[in-house]
Amino acid sequence: MTSDSMKLTVKSKIWIEDPTGKVVFGAGRLKILNAVEKTGSILAAAAELHMSYRAVWGKIKATEDRLGKPLLTKRAGGAHGGGSVLTPFAITLIERFRHLDDLIRTTTDTLFEGIFKAIPEGAESTGEKHL
Repeated sequence: MTSDSMKLTVKSKIWIEDPTGKVVFGAGRLKILNAVEKTGSILAAAAELHMSYRAVWGKIKATEDRLGKPLLTKRAGGAHGGGSVLTPFAITLIERFRHLDDLIRTTTDTLFEGIFKAIPEGAESTGEKHL
């Protein structure tokens, strides 16, 4: 089997934790904030993500508490209803997380290609550690 016919890919997943190991931000919270930005409310975002309002709000609140900064600005209800918008801090957090994720994926893909590209057909163990 040649490396071309193997068609292997590498996957990676990142998230940010606080010093106690609790999740601060990752792909799930990114999806939540994207949904709030798109829909304009936590309730609509929860419905779009097939999550409970309580679960979505709990993740947002936990991240705000762990970072010490608000992610959303709430608009009071009224004739046009209430809602939420992302704070400038939340927008910056999203942009930086996406940038980090892109860098990690690109770097991981490059490293993977360099390491796995030249696996010769019928390679025997040379005493090196197995993958």
